[in-house]
Amino acid sequence: MVDESETLGGAIEDIRAFCAVVEFGTVTAAGRQLHETKGSISRRISRLESRLGTTLLARTPRAVTPTEEGAAFFAKAREALKWMDDAVAGARQSQDVLRGQLRVTAPVDVGMDVLPALVVRFLHLHPQINVELLITDAPLDLAANRIDLALRASIDALPDMGYRASKVVDFSIGLYASPDYLAISGGSPATPSDITGHALVLSREVMGTHQLTLSDKRGRSANLTVNPVIRTSDYASVMRVVMAGGGIGAIPGMTSSALLASGALVRVLPDWSLSKGTLYAISLGGRDAPARVRVFRDYVRQSLQALAL
Repeated sequence: MVDESETLGGAIEDIRAFCAVVEFGTVTAAGRQLHETKGSISRRISRLESRLGTTLLARTPRAVTPTEEGAAFFAKAREALKWMDDAVAGARQSQDVLRGQLRVTAPVDVGMDVLPALVVRFLHLHPQINVELLITDAPLDLAANRIDLALRASIDALPDMGYRASKVVDFSIGLYASPDYLAISGGSPATPSDITGHALVLSREVMGTHQLTLSDKRGRSANLTVNPVIRTSDYASVMRVVMAGGGIGAIPGMTSSALLASGALVRVLPDWSLSKGTLYAISLGGRDAPARVRVFRDYVRQSLQALAL
């Protein structure tokens, strides 16, 4: 068992006991204030004096008064205890009050096509929070970049990065086109094999050896050899090319849902998808993260799960 006198907490409580004796005038009164016995307070004072190598209190049968060294120590110690108590109270309050800076990173497609609307609505609900968005496909280190929450999408299992990850939402990557493109290209494909007769826009994640595999809810699959007319580095670019009428593109459902609802995009072969993935939320503190981080993470999860992805 660790001796309390050897711990930082024990040293702080010894100082608190000394300050209470000076402030309330007697060991008995200090013990009553700190809910400790007279003997416990006396032992704390003796331990503190031994640690400092000086006498802090002059003891007489009638009174306990600080020595010159004790009075000087009391003036600084009382202020230090106040700062420490304020710091502890502030840290505890940050777990419950939604205020402060929220630093979030997300991949380009999520950061450009999902987060902006969510962040605006979230800040309307919690105006005392400030949000900084770091939009990049680079897997930034949370600790080194002081990131509160990272959103990461993965088709496969998320690699172990040493941080706590929780699932936000599952999504599928489907095929989409603009109404204008379908109007000039003869209409929407009826079967997976019809895709090969259309202009395809793909990101490098699904390029591979130009083999495209589609699967449906009934467990059927179709392997297609394709030659995309445009290849981009990310899904956000695919979606913009598709919206411009560049062809049929593979896009995650969570980034296309708003445009699909507005009619700006049309789902092609809605029963078929290329692959499925999961969006994760990663934070340093996990369940012990500040309230603003936990509430924002839950808000993103609830908002995206409400969509048909």
